[in-house]
Amino acid sequence: MPDRRTTVLLSVLLFASAAAFVEELDDSFMETKGDDEIWLIKFYAPWCTFCKQLDPVWHQIGSEYRSLGSPVHVGKSDATANTGLAKEFRVRTYPAILMLKKNIKYNYSGVRTKDGIMDFANRIAGPLVRSLSSVQLFQHAMSRHDVMFVYVGATSPLKAVSLSTLPAVVVFKDGTYFTYSEERDGDLKLWINRERFPNFSQIDSYTLYAMGETGKLVLLALVEEKHLCEESLRYKSLLESVAAEHREIYSREMYFGFMAGSDYISGLVMGEIIVPTFIVVNLSNDGYFLPPGTVQTEQNLLDFLDGVLNGSVQGHGGNGALQRVRRLVYDTRVTLAPVFSHAPLLGCFLVAFPLTIGACFCYLCFKARPTVVDEDGTPLLAPPLGGHKKSKKKSD
Repeated sequence: MPDRRTTVLLSVLLFASAAAFVEELDDSFMETKGDDEIWLIKFYAPWCTFCKQLDPVWHQIGSEYRSLGSPVHVGKSDATANTGLAKEFRVRTYPAILMLKKNIKYNYSGVRTKDGIMDFANRIAGPLVRSLSSVQLFQHAMSRHDVMFVYVGATSPLKAVSLSTLPAVVVFKDGTYFTYSEERDGDLKLWINRERFPNFSQIDSYTLYAMGETGKLVLLALVEEKHLCEESLRYKSLLESVAAEHREIYSREMYFGFMAGSDYISGLVMGEIIVPTFIVVNLSNDGYFLPPGTVQTEQNLLDFLDGVLNGSVQGHGGNGALQRVRRLVYDTRVTLAPVFSHAPLLGCFLVAFPLTIGACFCYLCFKARPTVVDEDGTPLLAPPLGGHKKSKKKSD
């Protein structure tokens, strides 16, 4: 019996300790908070079952952010009691997870897991810069990040890596690390922007778009969404090998990865893509490159990459005026095709209605033009250039 009581008491104490890192917020929150404070807030209702299920996760998040010294404050508010605050954040359902940073509100609609919520909070809060004063804290941070940038000062007690010179800026990713060199890598901010993704990874449409903002090309192996065939596995393995063994040659200009499915890329190329295949995309101008021949060996893939970089492989796509018109037509066709197949009458209406409106507008504009009568009484659609002045001179 004493053991059981001790266990219960310890559980209560642990829960109370974690709860201490989550602040209860009321309607006065907006007036009392600091201007530069960043808040992660859960709005709940006492009767909500899902809110109660989220409570342990929420207390874990509060405890971890406090232990890491994060600038993110974690709070919760009873939306049924603090209706003013709930109205300020436009809470409609429970639980609602939102962030507040510089009076800008962000809504979280992802999965209600610790990692999912903290990834959302870290992205909104911006780069999480904190002191790594021990090997344990450094290892903990490394376990949570695929890519991590570290500034190592001249007097830093952290001896995680062997560096020839200090201070230094180091990026840890892909199971190794790389040191920033101003002479080789240029502007530090641009270097961080280029290196913020793993050299090889699975890429979705959102990540691909973000990679395009770095100015790098992206070499993709397009494979099936499920149950990869033997050829897809070969493509993926070949690309991963090239990314690892030739990183020093291509990493400044290119990312490597594989994408499940081809719907997004089919939209980019405005045509059907048969998987598996390789493609290099340039999201800065919506361009792309396809291998001129079959890729069977690593050397075939390297020749394709070299051709893309030296200009010998023809590029396609782009964001020119003609290409934009083609894309508009393609997007319209792709959007309307399912409508016509499932509801032909609705599809005809969606096409005919704007055309009818446009035709009526042109007709009304034509009818509104003033009718001009010539000297002999013949009606003209428009006055001849300088016609009135010439007639006046003749009458004079």
